[in-house]
Parts: sequence; structure tokens; C-alpha cells
Amino acid sequence: MGSMSDKVKGAANQVAGAVKEAAGHAVGNPNLEVEGAAQKLKGKTQEAVGKTKDAIKEIVDKA
Repeated sequence: MGSMSDKVKGAANQVAGAVKEAAGHAVGNPNLEVEGAAQKLKGKTQEAVGKTKDAIKEIVDKA
């Protein structure tokens, strides 16, 4: 998976997670809140992977 794809999927997971978390809070469903928080974390991790790939590519291109 390319770095751009990782960053886009990461951002999408963060948004979806935030929506789930808010919905869980709104309806009093702690399981949905936790699921949303976990999805947000997954998104942050995916985005970090994409940024790391970019940084590595930049270093390799300079070498």
C-alpha cells in the first residue's frame, strides 16, 4: 500500500471512529464509544505509517 493510500485510509478511519464514538456517547452505548475510539487509533496509526513511508522515501531519494 502506498503512503498516500495509508494516509487517506487513516484519515477516513479517524473520522468514522469519531462518528461512532459520538454516536455511542449520544445513545449511551459504551461499546460503540470504545469501538469508535479504537477505530480512531487505528486511523492515527495508518496515517503515521503513511508519513513514515514518505520520510523513508525522501531519505532514499536523496541518497
